[in-house]
Amino acid sequence: MKGKVVVITGATSGIGQVAAENLASMGARIVQIARDRGRGQEALKRLSERAPEVAHGIFYADLSRLSDMKRVASEIAQAEPRIDVLINNAGAMFGSRQLTEEGLERTFALNHMSYFVLTHGLRDRLVASAPARVVNTASDAHHVGALDLNDLQSAEAFRGRNFLQGLRYGGPGFKVYGRSKLCNILFTRELARRLAGTGVTANCLHPGFVATRFGDQSGGLTSSIIGIAKRFALSPQQGAETLTYLASSPEVASVTGVYFHQCRPIAPNPEAQDDAMAQRLWEESTRLADLEN
Repeated sequence: MKGKVVVITGATSGIGQVAAENLASMGARIVQIARDRGRGQEALKRLSERAPEVAHGIFYADLSRLSDMKRVASEIAQAEPRIDVLINNAGAMFGSRQLTEEGLERTFALNHMSYFVLTHGLRDRLVASAPARVVNTASDAHHVGALDLNDLQSAEAFRGRNFLQGLRYGGPGFKVYGRSKLCNILFTRELARRLAGTGVTANCLHPGFVATRFGDQSGGLTSSIIGIAKRFALSPQQGAETLTYLASSPEVASVTGVYFHQCRPIAPNPEAQDDAMAQRLWEESTRLADLEN
């Protein structure tokens, strides 16, 4: 990884932080996208301590806002002559339905649309830098996240839920999160198809259930359930292994469109392998983001 440039989201804590530090130790230059300036500067300081000979970079954006993602993608594309790896890793789960200023459900906006818009904005730079890689953090939670293209903003998911229904699978917030992770896998499959022949690969992963900041801001019952589960969770170091592997290992240099867990390919659920659905999601995401297909 010496001399390579890695752009990564969600690297101020958790598995993203560990993966960024691992890759910096291998010689990579890390360019982070963060929302919080305080945590961003702390992350940059840690990277500088890990690899002081490299001038790591950071950009700031609200990853749930399409306008911010378009802006920061343009800024990075202009600032970086090459990008060898793009890691879309930021994500969150919310216990109640929240809409962004642009009218998107926040889980969908942050967990899927940020991946989509950032990758679109950096695509030309990745292709020009080939061989290059895109790595998307998905989740085994996709198994509970049926996708309804007529309800991508999950208006129905939170409608008419009583307390007992909310207890199942951690409540509707967990199902909406699972839906966004299903989007990650479908996006990866369609991205791999569209990048075929360019020298850029696209893969995704389930990191395992990891004890990170994930779920801390979900609120209510959701935060309580996740807090209890974290007592039995993997460490961030364990959770970052597959992320680091997909970003750096020569063993997967030519592998694309695949879902990984514990550094091995695994099969996602049948809906996540539906290429027609993946194409339809791509087209709808393009429309929502007002981008060219």
